[in-house]
Amino acid sequence: MKPIALITGATSGIGEACARRFARGGYDLILTARRADKLASIQAELETEGAKVKTLVFDVRDAEAAEAAVHSLAGTPWENVDVLINNAGLALGLDKEYEGDPEDWNTMIDTNIKGLLTMTRLIVPAMVKRNEGHVINVGSVAGDAAYARGNVYCATKAAVKAITDGLRIDVAESAVRVTNLKPGLVETNFSTVRFHGDSERAEGVYKGIKPLTGADIADVAFFAASAPKHVQIAEVLILATHQANGSFIHRDL
Repeated sequence: MKPIALITGATSGIGEACARRFARGGYDLILTARRADKLASIQAELETEGAKVKTLVFDVRDAEAAEAAVHSLAGTPWENVDVLINNAGLALGLDKEYEGDPEDWNTMIDTNIKGLLTMTRLIVPAMVKRNEGHVINVGSVAGDAAYARGNVYCATKAAVKAITDGLRIDVAESAVRVTNLKPGLVETNFSTVRFHGDSERAEGVYKGIKPLTGADIADVAFFAASAPKHVQIAEVLILATHQANGSFIHRDL
């Protein structure tokens, strides 16, 4: 059987791009997301290209649903996950911290931090037991330093960095590898979600610069997973050419 990659948040953006890249690279896929219709569409497309695809419909914020979904793989050819890509995540709002929406805060914390921890807890013990596997967490340049009005989102991605570093320490006695990808400006539906569906405002984020694409990040994820077994790509910062860090972008306007 081909190696298996489990990708959360696989119906759009970086997650969908990872699904396509890993399928082309010879992996079978377990794709998870909240949208059953979109998962089914991606599954049908990738299966026509030769990949085997298993879909699991749940929200990573729902630990019980995640557990039930993962446990449903036991005793099947899908039970041994070779690569876990913790991609599910989002930003909501761009407000000053003292003016932010607590509901947005909770959604970001529950998805970006707790959801990642839930999936790690469900998948990694079996990797350690088998003494093989790879965890790729999708963090952000925002985890390196806060930017204006990014407060809670930046905090969640700083947590992803710390959690990823901690996991790497905890599995060091095994052959499990752990990678933190830190993208900068990537043109996906990220900004549309952040601005609660305001597509015009979202388009302004990318004006005057050629941003990264989900496929760019997927290529880096695949490179990390394809490295020789004795090579651990621990952390990669990926920026658009005219982006210097999380807050400085040169725009040609």
